[in-house]
Amino acid sequence: MTLAIFDLDNTLLAGDSDHAWGEFLVEEGMVDAQTYRQANDRFYQEYLNGELDVFEYQRFALQPLSTHSMAELEAWRKAFMAKKVLPMMQDKARNLLAEHRDQGHTLMIITATNRFITEPIAEALGVDYLIATEPELVNGRFTGEVAGTPSFQEGKVVRLNDWLAAHGESLDGAWFYSDSHNDAPLLKLVQHPVAVDPDPTLEKLARDRGWPVMSLRD
Repeated sequence: MTLAIFDLDNTLLAGDSDHAWGEFLVEEGMVDAQTYRQANDRFYQEYLNGELDVFEYQRFALQPLSTHSMAELEAWRKAFMAKKVLPMMQDKARNLLAEHRDQGHTLMIITATNRFITEPIAEALGVDYLIATEPELVNGRFTGEVAGTPSFQEGKVVRLNDWLAAHGESLDGAWFYSDSHNDAPLLKLVQHPVAVDPDPTLEKLARDRGWPVMSLRD
């Protein structure tokens, strides 16, 4: 098995699904607009700066999930996919996935964004394997807490290694595509790291290390 691993937000998608989910909740009147938007924007900037406390952020992001039924949440998610996610889909990203699929590679998305948001996105992109931050579920309802290790920064390496061990696989010949310096720990591990529309910090790292730099923006 040769893995072709992809970050999701601002890599396969032309935007950030996690931040867009917060915007969606504000626009639909499901949260207090001013306070939620301010916090959502603050956390996003901290992420860009490499300063995010992932547990603090995930508690913020998962709290609205904990106060509604699964039926309500699934209806919201369907609307979110149509209004926010589909406009972020990129033809070049689909083509890149197809190129790896045609080579017989196993496709995986690994993302810090939680599984509730990202699972239908992975399905829409035809990617079979998804490693995402796991929201805790108890008796069919979200608790607002994270289950296990968030797949963020070094946590992506931890979660991927767990997956490899469970499947009896390795990173031999693996690819990893990402836009973010937060993914440097995993980019440094794979044989084929690729910077995709990288932030300035990742672009410098890629240039210094001789990694390919590409764009998927249409």
